[in-house]
Amino acid sequence: MTVQIVEVSPRDGLQNEAVPVSTADKISLIERAIDSGARRIEATSFVHPRAVPQMADAEAVMAGIPRRDDVSYSGLVLNRRGFDRALAAGVDEINCVVVASETFCQRNQQMSVADSVRVVEDLVEDARAAKLGLSVTIATAFGCPFEGEVSEAGVVELARAVAALGVDEISLADTIGVGVPFQVKRLITGVAEVAPGTTLRAHFHNTRNTGYANAVAALDSGVTVLDSSIGGIGGCPFAPNATGNIATEDLVYLLDRSGIETGLHLESVMGTANWLSEVLGATVPALLPRAGAFPV
Repeated sequence: MTVQIVEVSPRDGLQNEAVPVSTADKISLIERAIDSGARRIEATSFVHPRAVPQMADAEAVMAGIPRRDDVSYSGLVLNRRGFDRALAAGVDEINCVVVASETFCQRNQQMSVADSVRVVEDLVEDARAAKLGLSVTIATAFGCPFEGEVSEAGVVELARAVAALGVDEISLADTIGVGVPFQVKRLITGVAEVAPGTTLRAHFHNTRNTGYANAVAALDSGVTVLDSSIGGIGGCPFAPNATGNIATEDLVYLLDRSGIETGLHLESVMGTANWLSEVLGATVPALLPRAGAFPV
């Protein structure tokens, strides 16, 4: 079995860090990820700098990263303006966000859930014309920090609406790290039924120590694409106490030991995590850089 890992540390990882990270270090992080075997990388987001200051240099990052036929760079966009910027910057993929809860959608994107779906609808044709991959992340799919439980049936219907627009990929995101494996299996099964032919991806945070169990549950349910972040850094600046993503090196260890191919080199990823600790001035949350691989 082969699993594709989307490396999200340059965007979802860094966006919630309090320490400013230079453009040069962001480019270096991406280069190190490529050297470790990453081939899909969420490079940056094209949002207003006031909303997410860490992503203010999106164009400069895109201008400085290596261009390779075997590496695909995605950019997060929330509206037409972000799409236009991403297109001009030369991304390979667009990642849009729709949110499964109204309150979070208003706080995160200043629009309703229905409006966020209409943003995707407005961009589909232009993405196709530009030959860009188009994925949609359904945020707060497993729970909302403001509304609490999120209707699973509502998430499935949202996925149905998005799939009908003709997007390439749908990602179910546990934005605040509250999901559990049985919930993951139910949601993925439900979404797969209403979005046949659409690639399914999963995005987990390890806020409550369920992220890796959820990743295994997603794989058991047929998902073959997972997001992760080197060092386990990241979180959502619009969600209270939303701590880091599942760590790429911890996930690769889990998959390697399970006989699942990722194309990523564990020792190299661990080295990048240690370098990232130096850049951020704090030890990253991931466990593998501290525990080491096995066998030694």
